Amino acid sequence: MIDVRLSVNTCFCVYPKLGFVHFGEGGRSRHKHICQEMFMPTPPPQLTSIILAFAPLFWKRTWKHAQILLWGAILAPGKRTVTSALRIMGRSQDPHFENYHRVLNRARWSCLKASQVLLHLLVSTFVPSGALVFGLDDTIERRRGEKIRARGVYRDPVRSSRSQFVKTGGLRWLSLMLLTPIPWAQRVWALPFLTALAPSEGFSKGCRERHKPLTHWATQLLLQLRRWLPDRDLIVVADQAFSAFDFLTRMQSLRQPIMCISRLRLDARLFGPPPDRTPHRAGRPRLVGRRLPTLQQVQDAHDTVWTKLTVPHWYGAVAREIEYTSGIAIWYHGGFPPLPIAWVLIRDPLASFDSLALLCTDPKQLPQQILALFVQRWQVEVTFHEIRAHVGFETQRQWSDLAIARTSPILLGLFSLITLLAHSLASDEKLPLARASWYRKSLPTFADAIALVRQRYWSCIDIFVSPPDTDFVKIPAPLFNRLADALCWAA
Repeated sequence: MIDVRLSVNTCFCVYPKLGFVHFGEGGRSRHKHICQEMFMPTPPPQLTSIILAFAPLFWKRTWKHAQILLWGAILAPGKRTVTSALRIMGRSQDPHFENYHRVLNRARWSCLKASQVLLHLLVSTFVPSGALVFGLDDTIERRRGEKIRARGVYRDPVRSSRSQFVKTGGLRWLSLMLLTPIPWAQRVWALPFLTALAPSEGFSKGCRERHKPLTHWATQLLLQLRRWLPDRDLIVVADQAFSAFDFLTRMQSLRQPIMCISRLRLDARLFGPPPDRTPHRAGRPRLVGRRLPTLQQVQDAHDTVWTKLTVPHWYGAVAREIEYTSGIAIWYHGGFPPLPIAWVLIRDPLASFDSLALLCTDPKQLPQQILALFVQRWQVEVTFHEIRAHVGFETQRQWSDLAIARTSPILLGLFSLITLLAHSLASDEKLPLARASWYRKSLPTFADAIALVRQRYWSCIDIFVSPPDTDFVKIPAPLFNRLADALCWAA
């Protein structure tokens, strides 16, 4: 039980070494700023050390406001607006609330450098050595408003189907995520760290700029990633939208190539290796050899040899038996250099899904490795769902171009930051689970991770317990008001 018998006009404050001090009627207005500072808890060192890694990116005054917005975004339920962050942090009566809006729409700090800091935190924590696997995909943030200039109309991938095409209006974001196993979750998570806005073609025409397709934005993100990690082997897993010649050949032309795994068309033009050049032969050397059968023809052929394989973590984290056949070829199209690939053709023995083909720009990779890496791409879709359910993606209400360009990448990066904070609080690589009599959970999810971070933050506030009766807790009025606001405005 909690003793909540507090007067609305009563303000309680705690002073170090002075005990419990009571201000009478009217004290709330005279000591309001003292109460706000007194009940701003100091997070534990495990959390503070991670948050302070971003401090050098801000000026001192901006960093003070940025911390309040950051913790407010973690603690606030429902919408992730600036006002909801201020309300949960006890700053709803701050007369200078515009200073917190200016952190997003006016203050000078680099979102790109923040992405670099977050990436190094993720790599040093989860993958300190070895090859790094990344997921690349885009998502639509449904937004309306005349002031959102980069808004476009796109195909809704969630609501559309093969027989029905559904359009939606909003902003298209391209996100790069680290695919890494989380020890306490016992599965692979996709952790966003770098997100870019891909404006619509209409916005580019309005600005009299050349429209940049999605593959060009993906190239820029991966080139930036290679600059940040020059000495690591990089693997990128993407959907069929990024199975383009200009994108794949650019990644292979780097001094340290980035291996890409993606979907491949069943009617792709595949060729064998070029024959050896005979001495004293005139003309340019051949780029490719003889034309090979298409993958559709390979699938329909009766003499194709299929190998059975059980994939332990298929879509939905269940084991699935499939059949595959593989090979090495050169993918070639006029106007582009030839691209050596390893291809894998997959079919379902139960015929529950259509056959699909995968490509890998490293022909030395085994089919089992290509399948295991590509299946991890589904975690990108899981992350997009989690950020909408728990981080408030699509609920922000910024209108300026700079604030829009910052807020959505921040919310995506907040998913990774909360994962880091929960990992620092995990004991023996285990997280407490939210159990109920009607729901048995065996492994923690992101909901458990954010609940643990919130619980540890609130537990840093000293609650006064009377020695004779430990069932009653005296909650200070400012803290009670913050918790009441969080419950009343949760929807």
